[in-house]
Amino acid sequence: MRVAVGGLSHESSTFTPVPTTIESYRERFLLEGDDILRTFAGTNTPIGGFIEGAQTHGFELIPTLLGEPQPSAPTPRPLYDELLGRILDGIARAMPLDGVLLELHGSMSVGDLDGPDGLGDAEGHLLAAVRDTVGPDVPVLAQLDIHSNVSQQMVAMADVLIGRETYPEVDMAARGRECADVLARIVRQGLRPTMALHQIPMVWGLNQVTAHPPMRDAIAELHRIESLPGVVCGSIATCFFLADVPDMGASVYVVTDNDQALAQAYADQLGEWIYARREEWQLALLPARAALEKAQTAGRYPIILADLQDNTGGGSPGDSTGVLQTFVDMQLEDACVLYIVDPEAAALCHEAGVGARLALEVGGKSSPLQGVPVSMDVEVTALADGTFQYDGPMYAGLSGNMGPSAHVVQDGIHVLLVSRREQPFDTAFAKTLGLDPRQMRYICVKSSTHFRAGFESWAGAIHVVAEPSVHSLRDLPFRRLGRDLYPFTTQV
Repeated sequence: MRVAVGGLSHESSTFTPVPTTIESYRERFLLEGDDILRTFAGTNTPIGGFIEGAQTHGFELIPTLLGEPQPSAPTPRPLYDELLGRILDGIARAMPLDGVLLELHGSMSVGDLDGPDGLGDAEGHLLAAVRDTVGPDVPVLAQLDIHSNVSQQMVAMADVLIGRETYPEVDMAARGRECADVLARIVRQGLRPTMALHQIPMVWGLNQVTAHPPMRDAIAELHRIESLPGVVCGSIATCFFLADVPDMGASVYVVTDNDQALAQAYADQLGEWIYARREEWQLALLPARAALEKAQTAGRYPIILADLQDNTGGGSPGDSTGVLQTFVDMQLEDACVLYIVDPEAAALCHEAGVGARLALEVGGKSSPLQGVPVSMDVEVTALADGTFQYDGPMYAGLSGNMGPSAHVVQDGIHVLLVSRREQPFDTAFAKTLGLDPRQMRYICVKSSTHFRAGFESWAGAIHVVAEPSVHSLRDLPFRRLGRDLYPFTTQV
């Protein structure tokens, strides 16, 4: 079996001021040919799972291009066209093929969404282009993020879509292996996949941690349906709600063996089960001070505050100052912020050197909506070039780079200043700067949920908080939505 592999994976916020450029791709992943296989072999990633599946089933992977920047604004159309063209050229050169395995996100947008070349459903466009290249008979399978805005076009153009089932998303390699398993069944066992989509009239709220109820119950119901006769696989997409596009919203998609009506019936059944419980998926948020006061009363340490609205994993700039200012105002000790994206402040620290004391204006530089900079008198305790290796379980085995970075301290408040955006999936990067978050009593993470993979097992308490940012949920000006969505509207 000859199988092409590649993809474009980008979570595109239509509200962030953070641009997406060719450098955005290069800073994270822009790989071609065998570099894809060398980089992801043995890692907990979708491509890592494709590689494991290929080894298990004895088929040859032919790598094309993989582009994956950090979440940010929509990719400019000329850049998208260039990258997609390189994927299509690689697929065309590899023909004849027995299949295509793609890593996609499911919430990628491209260009000016109000212009003629804008794409609110980039994955649907990409899959259509791949289908045109390989023809109707070559199986095309894609692995998607759990936070996908799934369209009818995506379902129509792919033979099988498989979404992740965990949040934090620690099953990336497992879902990649599942894609390879299903492809082997199609080619060798005559499986004829039929896929159906149910778009739920709902924005899935913040209650999405799959290790805990009620989200755990939704995954259990998914697994129950997957166990039924004729069902190949199924997925829940909780949506990416920072995308003002027509297909934004939660959905369910189910694949059966040559029975389209059955696939639709099960997708509808699961979608209706989820919508009937729509209030359970919502989560009320407190500001940082109120959450801290509540947590201090309970007295379980360390207290972790997840700064949801400045989650760089959703495209935020990562330099909002609400939580940091709260830490300073409350005169906390043994407190840390992971991380403030502030290349200017990091550069000043590198210029001053370890041991220096200097006045810094920290954060609040990307947008007035991120708050005002915090005036700090800090000691520089460590400097680094930003390179590290993830501990996992998310991205285990991969290397990362936060750019020139600094660990600064003011009166017991530790701040890690970084030059590149990335949410803290684990404690590996912090330790390169001499900071062990486990020794802190108060921890702010610029993340919504993924941090739990590396932090929850030893946390005393976790509170998701809301501080002002470009992604302040109550202020997002949606105008392109294609359907009424609970709880945004009352007409549903």
